[in-house]
Amino acid sequence: MSLSIIIPVHNEIKQLKVTIKKLLTLKKKINFEIIFIDDFSFDGSYEMIKKFQKRSNFIKVFKNPKKGLGSAVETGIKKSKKNYTCIFMCDLSDDTNDIVKYYNTVKKNKKLDAVLGTRFSKDSKVTNYPFLKLFLNRLANNIIKLIFFSDYNDFTNAFKIYKRKTLIKLLPIVSENFNVFLELPLKIVTRNYFYKIIPINWSGRKIGVSKFKIKEMSSMYIFTLFYCLFEKILLNKKRR
Repeated sequence: MSLSIIIPVHNEIKQLKVTIKKLLTLKKKINFEIIFIDDFSFDGSYEMIKKFQKRSNFIKVFKNPKKGLGSAVETGIKKSKKNYTCIFMCDLSDDTNDIVKYYNTVKKNKKLDAVLGTRFSKDSKVTNYPFLKLFLNRLANNIIKLIFFSDYNDFTNAFKIYKRKTLIKLLPIVSENFNVFLELPLKIVTRNYFYKIIPINWSGRKIGVSKFKIKEMSSMYIFTLFYCLFEKILLNKKRR
């Protein structure tokens, strides 16, 4: 079994060395490739990754053909070659040890199409989460949970693992920005794919500045929610 770790990058020159070194510590535990998708960086991020690529053949970097996280994630999925695909953010907010946990979970049950991590279970540990962002996160995710009659409570976090064959079936991606991370798990749930929910840890980034802007993203998330809800209604009609 093998894994592709997709990491979208936009101006992460200060973070990249730390992230890559942290991921390299997992090499003894799992078989993986790292696919960086450079989303129009102008701080030298792409050039730095190219240097790492020369040293390690399992590190790859591609330029995003169309600006935006949605396009970056779709490009990463298409470029991935392994059985499973994990989306991981460059800021190291998510715990790299949970990548191993994801990997072992799908290794034990290969029928799973996805493993959806939640930062909000009794076994999870969350630190340095800005209060307003946390409040809006819990409000939004619980509303989504109710609308879709789901048992999952952390749709909007990027960090999840998917069977690559299943991800290909979810394409094309319609979301252009951070809302892509809502679109993918919602499609998993509404299309009745097999998934498992496990606890994961999260800590606010220590290097650089978050690219997420609450005011700019709200309308995008609403668009994705209604798109997936409409798709669910159509799918239910076809099944009748």
